[in-house]
Amino acid sequence: MEVLTEKVEEEEAAEREEVAQRAEKGEKTVRRSTVRKEEIPMTQEMLRDLEKKLSEITVNIPEKPLVTTKETIDISSLPLSYRSNMPKEEHLLQVADNFSRQYSHLCPDRMPLFLYPLNECEVPKFVSTTLRPTLMPYPELYNWDTCAQFVADFLSMEPLPDPLKPPSHLFSSTTVLKYQKGNCFDFSVLLCSMLIGAGYDAYCINGYGSRELCFMDLTREVCPLTVKPKETVQEKKVVPPKKYTVKPPRDLTSKFEQEQEMKKQEAIRAQEESQQNEEEHLQEMEKANTDPLHGMRVHSWVLVLVGKREVPETFFIDPFTAHSYSPQDEHFLGIESLWNHKNYWINMQDCWNYCKDLIFDLGDPVKWEYMLLGTNKPYLSMTEEEDEGLNDDDDLENLDKEEEDKSFDMPCSWVEQIEISPEAFETRCPDGKKVIQYKKAKLEKWAPYLNSDGLMSRLSTYEDNECTKILEVKEWYQNREDMLELKHINKVTGLNTDYFKPGHSQALRVHSYKSMQPEMDRVMEFYQTARVDGLIKREETPDTMTEYYQGRPDFLSYRQVNFGPRVKRLMMKSADSNPRPMVKITERFFRNPAKPADEDVLERVFLLAEERIQLLYHCREDHITASKREFLWRSEVDNKGNKIVMTPDMCVSFEVEPMENTKKLLFQYEAMMQLKKEEKLSRHQAWESELEVLEILKLREEEEEAHKLTVSIYDTKRNEKSKEHRETAERVMHEEHLQQVEAQLDYLAPFLAQLPPGEKMTRWQATCLKEDCLSDFKQRLIDKANLIQARFERETQELQKKKQWYQENQVTLTAEDEDYYLSYCSQAMFRIRILEQRLSRHKEQAPLKYLALEEKLCKDPRLIAQSLLFDVPPGASS
Repeated sequence: MEVLTEKVEEEEAAEREEVAQRAEKGEKTVRRSTVRKEEIPMTQEMLRDLEKKLSEITVNIPEKPLVTTKETIDISSLPLSYRSNMPKEEHLLQVADNFSRQYSHLCPDRMPLFLYPLNECEVPKFVSTTLRPTLMPYPELYNWDTCAQFVADFLSMEPLPDPLKPPSHLFSSTTVLKYQKGNCFDFSVLLCSMLIGAGYDAYCINGYGSRELCFMDLTREVCPLTVKPKETVQEKKVVPPKKYTVKPPRDLTSKFEQEQEMKKQEAIRAQEESQQNEEEHLQEMEKANTDPLHGMRVHSWVLVLVGKREVPETFFIDPFTAHSYSPQDEHFLGIESLWNHKNYWINMQDCWNYCKDLIFDLGDPVKWEYMLLGTNKPYLSMTEEEDEGLNDDDDLENLDKEEEDKSFDMPCSWVEQIEISPEAFETRCPDGKKVIQYKKAKLEKWAPYLNSDGLMSRLSTYEDNECTKILEVKEWYQNREDMLELKHINKVTGLNTDYFKPGHSQALRVHSYKSMQPEMDRVMEFYQTARVDGLIKREETPDTMTEYYQGRPDFLSYRQVNFGPRVKRLMMKSADSNPRPMVKITERFFRNPAKPADEDVLERVFLLAEERIQLLYHCREDHITASKREFLWRSEVDNKGNKIVMTPDMCVSFEVEPMENTKKLLFQYEAMMQLKKEEKLSRHQAWESELEVLEILKLREEEEEAHKLTVSIYDTKRNEKSKEHRETAERVMHEEHLQQVEAQLDYLAPFLAQLPPGEKMTRWQATCLKEDCLSDFKQRLIDKANLIQARFERETQELQKKKQWYQENQVTLTAEDEDYYLSYCSQAMFRIRILEQRLSRHKEQAPLKYLALEEKLCKDPRLIAQSLLFDVPPGASS
């Protein structure tokens, strides 16, 4: 006991010493602070400066909340199915609660199931009933890739409130589409509903993903638009050597040049390997920054199984990025459960190797535990031994037991029909714009007609990961009047390349340039079928212009024009008035099968400065050399006016077969005269090409300044002309309809039409109009009475004739004839009685109708303005 008391006393003394030391330290710190305060006293000026600085600080409060919550959603207009549960849904919730309790008891180490989260009205709803399979009315949303891209573009990503747990609320797809915001579960439910409606076997997954997947971080992934497609190299078939063959010719290429070329290729390969090693090192450094929550971050994505819509293999779809992944991808770390609109399954397989070893056989209850009976998933992985072990008799015995089992059908979805308006489908992105950051690249997207120049998307590629130094820019356009489709700008070389769709006024297909000034380096490519001259490409430098042709009747394939230095002239402001002098024109031709090879020109060169023409002909099939001919032409008249005669030295030729082709001097003279005409034509065509280049450059500048957009005739909202025409037509039709209604109701319309239009009605005309109207109505009443009287008399006469016929033939009539006579008499008497009643009623009502019309005419505002007491016809003397 004494030892224990000593120990207690020692411990109390130690505690007292520690308290004293802490108190001393506190006093020292207080003293230091007081000393510092004494050293730097706060003056009035310092206080004013501090107050001024604090007043300049502004805190921007966002107008819209960053995260969509139940408080930000207007639930007053939602239907009853959103705010309450049907009896069948209540029963389903009880089944799900029982299933969840059993699962928690059997698997206490696993996360709770995501079965019945609350919706936007704070009502628990089963996750399968939140899916609403819908086939969209747009053909673009029929395939999985376009559906996923639409969802990724249309919605804005919101992170989960707790990255380690599924959300407590799961909103309907209609609400998500309305606010264009949602988390990964909202994305997956919307995408899965669209895919199931399009015919895919799709499921929503509740699992675990990487940090990049959960936060939509694409800064470590390469933009798919920058990946060049792999070129398929066709292997050359090696023909086995024959026993008796001609030896191949000796290889006369320089081995030294080959070695130099190999060294260059090795240096390039080594540089590429070093860059690849650096990138791999950077990737390893990035991976070294491990996520402390790796494997615990909750994420939701979509699973598409094989079978329906000819899907060849199972794959995942990330709804945030619309990218498809293989189940072997390391971004997907595990699966807890999955569901569709019919059932709910729990993964009973181990995810120690992520999702690589998972078998998606939902009909196997060992690997996937389902919640509701009656699943339509077959046993896909049943072995042959198990199949042979099954007996038909056992199946018949178990059939009655299965019928006795209580199965539960999934109730209908509580979500309304998913609808996307044409305006929303066209706008796609929230507020019409979306920016995605990739590795060394940035992709920007816009809605159609949002930008005045028709810009739809822009891809900027950078040299470094920080995206500070830009390398190139690609811009995609739509609905341009100049048919511009893509613009590629290389910031390093300064080269701009414009790509056009078919339909440009100058048939442009590609235009590459560094400057829009004329006589600079540029390349123009054209659509061959849209041009009459067959021009497909034009290359221009300050000194040359090269054109390539195809499909011409003269078989021209190539023309190159070399220019000399321009002669300086005074008072010349434009290049049109002072063109560049042509020095040389080179033309090449395709083979013309209608001519022999010795007469078919392959290349024709006009040396304008030297006054020479060089011809090179096609080579025969059995020859290795071709014929050549060169003309030295001079002007036809010399300085003294004397004609120059053709001499043999003016034509130098090389004939492959000199004995076959001996051309006389006359033939050479005619050929030289023809070449002179063709030389003038070639110079004129080259001059027209220069003018065309200037015209195209001027047109492109005007198009870039105006950048007009085209509007489809079916776009009634943006097409102003069709809108005005439609409104005018509707207004005219409405006016005509009103006029027709007035004409049908106006009893004076036939009489007013007889009056001169635009003139004021006189008293005499009003009186005449009233009398005409009354007399016409009186005549109609009389005609109607006469018509009824005539029908009455005709029926009476016919009945008398029938009676007379019956009296004359009464003896010879049969029973059928008597029945026919009696039926006829009864019908005739009925008609006579009706006509008699009509006539009497008409006689009673006719005077009343006449008086009613007369009273109506007296009260008509068009006739009451004129006094009807004084009847003074025009032209009569007073």
